[in-house]
Amino acid sequence: MAYTVTNYKTAKAVKDAVKNGERVEVYQPNAMFGPLKDGETSIEGPHFPAGHAWWLRVVVRDGAIERIVK
Repeated sequence: MAYTVTNYKTAKAVKDAVKNGERVEVYQPNAMFGPLKDGETSIEGPHFPAGHAWWLRVVVRDGAIERIVK
């Protein structure tokens, strides 16, 4: 599971940022699942210590969300 660098509080906020052409960078905090690669992955938020309230399936390219998968 990956996270956005910006701590978005809702999935809608992530979707709006991507829709508006903002570069929404993602990262994977540990190596449990290997390094984050280009392609389809899941992201979640908000960041710890808040409980995760949203999840999205996205396509990542060069460390940022290229598009949201429906």
